[in-house]
Amino acid sequence: MCGISRNSGFTLLEVLIAVVLLGILSAALYGSYFGVIRARESASAGMESRRELGATLDLIRREVSSALFNRTDKRLRFVVEDRDNFGAPSSTLVLTTLAPPSMVTRSESGIVDVTYRIADKDKQRTLTRQERDLVYLEGKVPAYPQMEQISSFLVECYDGSKWVKSWDTGINYALPRSVRVTVQVDEGGKPVEFTVLSFPRVSGS
Repeated sequence: MCGISRNSGFTLLEVLIAVVLLGILSAALYGSYFGVIRARESASAGMESRRELGATLDLIRREVSSALFNRTDKRLRFVVEDRDNFGAPSSTLVLTTLAPPSMVTRSESGIVDVTYRIADKDKQRTLTRQERDLVYLEGKVPAYPQMEQISSFLVECYDGSKWVKSWDTGINYALPRSVRVTVQVDEGGKPVEFTVLSFPRVSGS
């Protein structure tokens, strides 16, 4: 008698086990892929924030270094106001400084009034910058966002013996010996401070 041959197949249990294992493997790969994407996006955002911070501090350092003041010209000024916003330093810096030629075809003197201050909007703090030509005065000049998501902005001036948080050339009759600017930002839920020192080159006599 000839034996009946049977094709061996998969049982229902084996198929279910394979499907479960495939689902677990797919979920692990899915989670790993999107975890890498999120980490890359977070790193890119952090690098962009650092570049913005570095550019802002370098700009302030150069403008303070080129600050202008003369007792006989009341248009030239250097003013630091000590302000506080819910416990966070929010200094206002106003200075007259030299400005490089712009690419815009307009009349300009190369001397500008620059104002830095903190603006609060929708629970976000932004450092704004306002620039106005000292000679070719225009109408109301808007303040543009210079750096977003900032926690605090502190400007301190050294008078030769101590650091102070306020300065006015209309009262002090001179520029500070040096200026220290400290910016605090939030990185990963932790406050991080960055500081830059600048030394005005003009005596202010």
